[in-house]
Amino acid sequence: MVQTSSIICVDNLTSGYGNNHILFGVDFEAKQKEITVIVGPNGSGKSTLLKSIFGLCNVYSGEIRYHEKNITGLAPHEIARKKIAYLPQVNNVFANLTIKENLSMASYTLDSKTQSARLPEILETFPILKKYEKQKADTLSGGERQMLGMAMALIREPKVMLFDEPTASLSPKLACEVLEKIRQIRDEYNITVILVEQNVKRALKICDYVYLLANGKGIFKGKSKELLSHSELGKLYLGINP
Repeated sequence: MVQTSSIICVDNLTSGYGNNHILFGVDFEAKQKEITVIVGPNGSGKSTLLKSIFGLCNVYSGEIRYHEKNITGLAPHEIARKKIAYLPQVNNVFANLTIKENLSMASYTLDSKTQSARLPEILETFPILKKYEKQKADTLSGGERQMLGMAMALIREPKVMLFDEPTASLSPKLACEVLEKIRQIRDEYNITVILVEQNVKRALKICDYVYLLANGKGIFKGKSKELLSHSELGKLYLGINP
């Protein structure tokens, strides 16, 4: 039985793209103000699960609920209005605009008073952006771009944030900084985070709960320590040792 603290619930989801089925009967839930990590080998359906929640995939069967209300099949802009933000792995900023212009574009749905109050708060959360706010986004490093993408999502006052491999192609140091920033966002803004991440060990350090997908199906769900101590699953699907 799903607990009342669950903000996102996915029941028996089968989804994909066109006629290409990727997920098969997946169950998933994310509790309020927790970080839930989705891990698994390449091609396991991790990103497809995120995109299904955000309305970017075809749902063939099953149900997706937000605050116990069915959102299955809603368009992405309708889901965004419900205070769910999705941060894709690439193309998540406007490269030819300045940092400040990016943040202004991201906050266009807010009234001017809220926008004016929100911008300084976001820049305090991301001091590196405050330092370079007049520079164009294409001058930023990969890690700084990810920070800008997070800030753009955060400025819209989301209740849930979906991150799709935010540390991809980053150095180990920058990857740690990005994941720590995600934890900070959860703690300071009381946001529910759903994180798809290839860097399993680092992701498991910051998460409250973890789901393991393989071949489009759910293989494991539980606490990170439980997965790390499960030698067979770790070795077979994630290439890690307890």
